[in-house]
Amino acid sequence: MSQTPDLAAFPPLLRADTRVIVLGSFPGVASLKAQAYYAHPRNQFWPIVGQILDEPFAELDYPNRVERLLAHGVGLWDVYGACSREGSLDSAIRQPVPNDLGRLVREAPGLRLIIHNGAESGRRIHETRALGVEAVRLPSTSPANARLSLSEKLEHWRAAFARAGLPDV
Repeated sequence: MSQTPDLAAFPPLLRADTRVIVLGSFPGVASLKAQAYYAHPRNQFWPIVGQILDEPFAELDYPNRVERLLAHGVGLWDVYGACSREGSLDSAIRQPVPNDLGRLVREAPGLRLIIHNGAESGRRIHETRALGVEAVRLPSTSPANARLSLSEKLEHWRAAFARAGLPDV
């Protein structure tokens, strides 16, 4: 195995008016190949957030998905900026290089909620809570997480978004 991480993550999708940021662990193989967050066709992120925000994300191309997501005050990023990994499983992450999570509050001063998408991202929840913003760990939207049904995941995610005042009513 190499001495330095060989995979690089994406920059944050974040604006000054972002109110909720979803932090994954690190992009999977399908996402890295597509250069798009949550690109695996069985990942439930876009269907879940689409139901919450009443947006047809599945019907939109990636640039329009991002534009609509950001328009709702929701951003995306990962807790790791680089790593080595075979496949897409979080358990295979080696040599993780943490992202500077303090950047979130510097660039999005109105941030109300940090959502950790799954257990690996949730390992850094103590750091995000130290930023003075509410932080929660939610069930992973990954296809590898089959413990909960789509409707059960949606219930958890909808409740978290509601705490941050989303969707706007």
